[in-house]
Amino acid sequence: MNFSAFRRLLRISRVLVRYRLDEVTPAARLFRPLSWLRTLLGEAPGAAAMGRGERLRRALEELGPIFVKFGQILSTRRDLLPPDVADELERLQDRVAPFPGAQARELVEAELGAPIAQHYASFDETPLASASIAQVHAARLHDGREVVIKVLRPQIGERVEQDLGLLRAMAGIAERRLTHAERIRPKEVVAEIERTLRLELDLMREAANGSLLRRNWLGSREMYVPEMLWPLTRTRMITMERVYGIPLNDLDGLRAAGVDFEKLAECAVRLFYTQVFRDNFFHADLHPGNVLIAREHPEDPLFIALDFGIMGTLPPTDQRYLAENFMAMFTRDYRRIAELHLEAGWMPAHIRIDDLEGAVRGVCEPYFTRPLSEISLGEVLLKIFAVAQQYQLTIQPQLILLQKTLLNIEGLARTLFPKLDLWSVARPVLAGIMAQKYGLAAAARELRTRLPGWIQNAPEIPRLLHQHLKQSVAGEHQLRMHSPDIQKLIVVTRQGQRQTVLAILGSGLLIVAGILFAFDAGGPKVLGVPGAAGLAALGAVWAFLAAWPRRLGR
Repeated sequence: MNFSAFRRLLRISRVLVRYRLDEVTPAARLFRPLSWLRTLLGEAPGAAAMGRGERLRRALEELGPIFVKFGQILSTRRDLLPPDVADELERLQDRVAPFPGAQARELVEAELGAPIAQHYASFDETPLASASIAQVHAARLHDGREVVIKVLRPQIGERVEQDLGLLRAMAGIAERRLTHAERIRPKEVVAEIERTLRLELDLMREAANGSLLRRNWLGSREMYVPEMLWPLTRTRMITMERVYGIPLNDLDGLRAAGVDFEKLAECAVRLFYTQVFRDNFFHADLHPGNVLIAREHPEDPLFIALDFGIMGTLPPTDQRYLAENFMAMFTRDYRRIAELHLEAGWMPAHIRIDDLEGAVRGVCEPYFTRPLSEISLGEVLLKIFAVAQQYQLTIQPQLILLQKTLLNIEGLARTLFPKLDLWSVARPVLAGIMAQKYGLAAAARELRTRLPGWIQNAPEIPRLLHQHLKQSVAGEHQLRMHSPDIQKLIVVTRQGQRQTVLAILGSGLLIVAGILFAFDAGGPKVLGVPGAAGLAALGAVWAFLAAWPRRLGR
């Protein structure tokens, strides 16, 4: 861990103690040894009078965007949190302390390279919403259209980089210390988090995400996506159509508008499975602060999506295997779940499939004793992955966003309608998509798409076949292998060779020095030091260098 990361870790500890979280966290014993810092540095103003939820929220706000994002994720799981904590963390979704509106105006003018009045008839310096990465201001164009402008927070890049540096350092420690780090892959997991956060800092990319999502759902009666105004969008700002609706977390407002909560919850589940398995492009940050519900047609609710910084996609192979995993769970086909984990390459091929099948059955069967309305698909999937890790499951970083989003969606749906039967809603959606994407009609479409290319390359096949046979007869085939594991093996082998040479030289010098000392023959002096002592010192240095890389690798 470098000095910058260590300093950041100290700051995190200081903030936790200043907000007296050592008194309210279940893991209080981890923080109490640091409570002397509160005496030295003082506690946050008013912390003693705050409830535990407010203390936690304020501490996360002070620690920065990564911690605020963590609090936002937690806030969607009311089924796991005490109500007072969930209520406070919910404020992180769009009510983080704002930065001055005058700074937002200056940033917009700097990005557009012109006074704000040149492009907007009005600009409200009081933000509509303020979150961990950016805040939103209302504006009006000269043609009268209402828009909103999303602006990045000042110096947000530097704050994110500090937290990422700490995460990278902790991942490095975990990779060296954990017994099965090659399966958990902490550095790759942090790299996935880093990639996601960096994408959130590029608002041009976020606008492109919103534009694609809008195209996917244009004309839908289940979700609406506002239009992006590209001439007034830059890397640090987005201008988009202003939309109106009821915030998803305003349950009283939704009831007053007559919204059907059961249909709303069912719609949320359908939207998730359709985005993942039909479009392979899903909103991965769909907390209530990023969603409005249209006031029109409350009996047939319409979602309005906002904030497109975190969107998820899956490799086509993983998408298909995951869809089949869900279908196998619906039918309790544990053998197929085990086969899919092996076929996907998520775990080594030498694992006995009957052992894995039995382990999956042991996880799933207790769930199926409950009513279907009480079963969480996300929890079952996570339990299966947890059991599979005992059979050397390799963590798939590309599935992290999906797992988080699935749990968020289910938590949201259960908040809206606790008795919702997730299985009966998800199963027909997924079955229809599977038939459409992987059935006979899909295979015929794929054949028609590829056939022209095959016909174009057909004349080359006889020549290539003749060349292959000719090389086989002449013994001219070469095996070419490219693999990160092979490269690591080469590096380790070369390192081992160097260590061996150094160890032999070091041991030899130590033996010579020992013989000279044994016969009281210190040898000629160099700068007043007996030669035997010099040989011993040089041998010790080389022996130490031979062992040093091995210690680093542990």
